[in-house]
Amino acid sequence: MDKKIQELFDLSGKVAIVTGAAMGIGKGIALRLAEAGASVIISDINLEVARETVAELKAAGYKVKEVQADTSKVADAEKTVKEAKSAFGDLHILVNNAGIFPMVPAIDMTEAVWDKTIDINLKGAMFFSQAAARAMIAEGHGGKIVNIASIDAFHPNGNLAEYDASKGGMVMLTKALAKEWASKGINVNAIAPGAIQTPGAASGFTGLSKEQAEAATKAFVATIPMGRQGTPDDVARLALFLATEASDYITGATIVVDGGYLVS
Repeated sequence: MDKKIQELFDLSGKVAIVTGAAMGIGKGIALRLAEAGASVIISDINLEVARETVAELKAAGYKVKEVQADTSKVADAEKTVKEAKSAFGDLHILVNNAGIFPMVPAIDMTEAVWDKTIDINLKGAMFFSQAAARAMIAEGHGGKIVNIASIDAFHPNGNLAEYDASKGGMVMLTKALAKEWASKGINVNAIAPGAIQTPGAASGFTGLSKEQAEAATKAFVATIPMGRQGTPDDVARLALFLATEASDYITGATIVVDGGYLVS
């Protein structure tokens, strides 16, 4: 036992990027990483909300910076990594959190909805990971990549075929990158959340009214053994573990955070 618990979870001197970090799960993860001592890039397409989050975290004494980025664009992945190195000098951690979940029956699926979802959820994770890994390798050290997948990767709930496909792909992408980059000292793991209370979830899935979304949420919660939805911090605590030395011998894994839904 060469390190104490406090040392294992200490991210002082580390630099992290969290995509889709202006709100919800991403914001929760950024907060925990910053609390552990990391300097954090708040990457989000919504610059206004990202700035509000940065102001909030700076007021709490944390080292953060916003970067506006469209996760579906490879150039923005490269730009965000460059911004992280420019602002904080290095890059050690990437959390691929940004994602969308337009609800639409497969029979009515359009090419535009399919392409946008895959581009943001899966293509974005691939090329942000690539840009991050290149930076980590160039600096001569390893790093941690955490992908936010979903229980939909294992159990479709209906009318989310493009989302389910993107998250299933993310689980396999996690394994593939973990295998290729283990020798470089880069751990790649995924988290598969279940129902999590976020602003996006509260406003309802795309394509559903507020009332329909609330009814769907109530029905879903009734199937969760723990009897509640998760919170962003339920996911953030695990992301913190996977971003620290405490998880050094874990790679290629997907850990479910769903209150027991998949075993119900």
